[in-house]
Amino acid sequence: MKKIINDPATVVAEALHGLAVAHPERLRVTTDPAVIVRTDAPVAGKVAVISGGGSGHEPLHGGFVGSGMLDAACPGAVFTSPTPDQVQAAVTATDAGAGALLLVKNYTGDVLNFETAAELAEATGTPVRSVLIDDDVAVADSTFTAGRRGVGGTLLLEKIVGAAAERGTDLDGCARLAASVVAGVRSMGVALTAPTVPHVGEPSFTLGADEMEIGIGIHGEPGRARVPLEDADRLVARLVDAIVSDLPFVAGDRVILFTNSMGGTPLLELYLAHGIAERLLAERGIEVARRLVGPYVTSLEMQGMSLTLLRADDQLLDLWDAPVCTPALRWGM
Repeated sequence: MKKIINDPATVVAEALHGLAVAHPERLRVTTDPAVIVRTDAPVAGKVAVISGGGSGHEPLHGGFVGSGMLDAACPGAVFTSPTPDQVQAAVTATDAGAGALLLVKNYTGDVLNFETAAELAEATGTPVRSVLIDDDVAVADSTFTAGRRGVGGTLLLEKIVGAAAERGTDLDGCARLAASVVAGVRSMGVALTAPTVPHVGEPSFTLGADEMEIGIGIHGEPGRARVPLEDADRLVARLVDAIVSDLPFVAGDRVILFTNSMGGTPLLELYLAHGIAERLLAERGIEVARRLVGPYVTSLEMQGMSLTLLRADDQLLDLWDAPVCTPALRWGM
């Protein structure tokens, strides 16, 4: 295992320290419990938008804390759900009276721990709503979930709902908007290599030199199929076909296309794949109205990529375009 770390037991705490000193104007970070909060929180009259999950997926979620996106993020240990006390601390730090919306990826630990935290917060008088993101079309169930996994669509959800909350949308309105995003977003990924969790010290799975895993999860969970390595045209076509047929997306749809590196795929390859995806969608009569390309929802150093499509109307596109200022996503400010 070759990693730029000291002790696997302290890697998350040390990384959080680095995040805090790199972005003191945007973030404040605590480590007991571990919570990342925007510096101006709580914002009077604003719904607090909170998410979180295991570390190792950076910049998700902590890199998306800031104006126009998340009010707080709860980082668990590597590939491990945050605890209820982390989520409760995030609610306490960000609620200014308008309540809190929890955006939860569909992994068993995340669902249970966010649910417990929501109950604790409501018991103290804070109104809370929770929305589950389950955009992965690859599998019905996995090692980590009951039902589909929450993957790349999480970023689009956090951006759009964060923009609405910044504009003053109330708690129920933000929850309805989040549910509409979840209903219209689909993702699928592929792995060429496995990630190595620091405290484990060896790859999560083994792939031959001429193999790839189609439909991999962001924790290295099994995918839909293990197949011989293909060229980019055929690989991207596999992902596009699976995503488009699932909703389904149809000719005339406008979409946001998110082409994501799983951590180890260089931008040279990622832009190549993105160009293929745009061409394939155009051939189907699907208009890419907005796009995002880069390593935003990663799986440590895994080589691979994912595609995410969100069916987007004028309202969603307007919220996507709205100003955002976070460590990892910034425009319009």
